Amino acid sequence: MQRNLLFILIGILFCSIDTVRACTIFSCSRAGEVLVAANEDDTTPFTRIWYNPSTKDRYASVCFGAPDMQIASAMNEHGLFFDYAAANYDLSKLNLTNPYPGDIMWEILGKCKNVKEAITILEKYDYISYSQALLTDKEGNSVLVTPKGITEKSGDFQINSNCNMINGKLSCRRPEITNEMLSGSKENNVDFLKKILDKTHQEGELNTLYSTICDLKRGIIYVYLFHDYNTVYTIDLKSELKKGYRIENLADHFPTSFAYENFSKNHSLYLKESIFQEMNDKGIDTTIARYIAESEKLSPKNEKLNSALLEASLQLIKYSWNEHNSGSMWDYWFSKPNGYNVKNYQDTKFVSAEKILKYLSSTETTDPKLQNFMYEMMGYVNLVQGNKSLAKKFYEKATAHPDQAYNVTIVRGKEMLNRINTLKQK
Repeated sequence: MQRNLLFILIGILFCSIDTVRACTIFSCSRAGEVLVAANEDDTTPFTRIWYNPSTKDRYASVCFGAPDMQIASAMNEHGLFFDYAAANYDLSKLNLTNPYPGDIMWEILGKCKNVKEAITILEKYDYISYSQALLTDKEGNSVLVTPKGITEKSGDFQINSNCNMINGKLSCRRPEITNEMLSGSKENNVDFLKKILDKTHQEGELNTLYSTICDLKRGIIYVYLFHDYNTVYTIDLKSELKKGYRIENLADHFPTSFAYENFSKNHSLYLKESIFQEMNDKGIDTTIARYIAESEKLSPKNEKLNSALLEASLQLIKYSWNEHNSGSMWDYWFSKPNGYNVKNYQDTKFVSAEKILKYLSSTETTDPKLQNFMYEMMGYVNLVQGNKSLAKKFYEKATAHPDQAYNVTIVRGKEMLNRINTLKQK
């Protein structure tokens, strides 16, 4: 397959689970109010919101995140909130020996009502992440969670920001500005926190993609798109959760903005997002058939379109996993231990994803690593749907020549083959 598709895939495969987010996050509990605010700064637009109704095992919640369905921030039905900021911890220098086998903050979101309950989980495991998380509840409790430990709030506010230190000084003033404004006032309301967000937002290659102010006591979330603090989308969490599970594009809740549209159209994921929107409007199968036909006409000059089709197939898999697993991210993609515990179910999104993968893998390619990656993905979608024999064949193909496969494909593929063989022996 074409070189451009290979480059796109390499970027997808080796994207860290802790996406770079140079965010400004802070909680404030005073004057009888408990609010938490955040600027989510990143390079990838197309933010998703997904609502997760309660189950017998988990509390209901709403999550914000990128198209890969990693959670950037979240709030549950009891007013427990967390948000990440990237950090530069050297995990190799820390004595971290007991990691949670999945996403520990996701576990906390589903099982805890407040910070106190969350701490009981955090004390059982090491927090192994390059990100630091602000965790706060409607009672006004707040802690900063890092690989080095837990820092409780002192005073009536707490800040989570991630400016680097250069020559002993912070390389930006976002945390300083936030501290100055919170320390210099006794206010605690949406308008005041919005001013802080405005003062600390970023523009340029790294943008404040969206901002939130959460009223933890009332379960209300105020959302602003692309550092425009004059237009707000208000979420009443209790009311929205009653509507059931769903994934939404955050931008769909705002009027068209030239600045945001221009930024989005110049992003590498724009074509994939356009294909996905067409799937929603005209149907998945109809859209896939149209773009495959277009790709065949353009061949061999179809690098950009084939890249987008591959990304679309992976997005379908991630959406399916999210829907059938209470809103969680696809742990398998990140080689987390819990990701290998495959839950069987049927989903037409898997069928559609495999249709794209079969087409792409049938085209001429000069890169066996890419071919074997697609075999791995076809193995996975068949395994989840209970087709163990076919899944085994694809995984065997994917791992047959280790020198011609991505390391992650070999690691995941061998683990899944071991599990398939173990299941057959029982």
